[in-house]
Amino acid sequence: MSNGRTFPPRRRFGGTLVVVLAALLAACAAGWLIWRSTSGHGGDKPPKALPAASPDSPGGAPGKDGAGRPDGGGAAGDRGPDGKGDGAGPAGRAGTRLKGKVVLLDPGHNPHNRDHPREIARQVDVGNARKECDTTGTSTNDGYAEASFTLDVARRARTLLQAEGAEVVFTQDGDRPYGPCVDERARAGNEAKADAAVSVHADGAGRGNRGFHVILPARVTAGAADTSAIVGPSRQLGERLAGRFVAATGSAPANYLGGGTGLVVRSDLGGLNLSAIPKVFLECGNMRDPQDAAQLTDPQWREKAARGIAEGITGFLTR
Repeated sequence: MSNGRTFPPRRRFGGTLVVVLAALLAACAAGWLIWRSTSGHGGDKPPKALPAASPDSPGGAPGKDGAGRPDGGGAAGDRGPDGKGDGAGPAGRAGTRLKGKVVLLDPGHNPHNRDHPREIARQVDVGNARKECDTTGTSTNDGYAEASFTLDVARRARTLLQAEGAEVVFTQDGDRPYGPCVDERARAGNEAKADAAVSVHADGAGRGNRGFHVILPARVTAGAADTSAIVGPSRQLGERLAGRFVAATGSAPANYLGGGTGLVVRSDLGGLNLSAIPKVFLECGNMRDPQDAAQLTDPQWREKAARGIAEGITGFLTR
């Protein structure tokens, strides 16, 4: 039935649709050819790299601070007055600050010395005198031996120093029947060509005498002893050690010697006289004073002491 409206034939509408679709396909094909010719064959060509930041820019190279460290470490608090790392913090990446360095740790005395009185009483040449091979060391009033203390602290310090990449040499690790003698202890550091050496001790002074002190080598040129070359660097090592020991433990320099500096110079110690490398003795406290003894017998405090030793050595070797 007709209502007066006229419609185009069906086949004519279909022909128009075909023409439109063909035009669209042609346009898409042309666009694809243009993109292919300019995009490096479908994305196989790597994208152009972003320009690197200028070394003169505040941030240095991307991902690094001005010192070139990837972690942005080395804050002001990790540096000494001279702007250099002093071992107090991450002045370099962990595990690398002491790479290539050799450290000698000398745990004073030996837990078994008391069982070998004749052997440790033997006299040895220390350059300007003759002295006993070794001694038993002191102890707290409750019987905690200095030799046990020194081994514990030295082992803790060894762990910390090794974590920074150092090679650590011990004079004894509780693995000897006695000793070694004081001349052997010096020789161990010399033969290892150590960059620094610390002999760990605790004092046996009277009650009321408190605090730590570092013993520095005097200038001794006699017999086999010649400390001329190590007096200066040993003092630098001692000063770093004293400073870091205070910071790590909260202990004060000895109130009974050293004039409050925590530094004492001696010429009668074979371990120093016969050393050819920078070396000091550290008396961590007085075992005969109850207050100091309470610290020395505390494992947590001994860990702090070990950290002070490790940081002092690190500061000296990275100065």
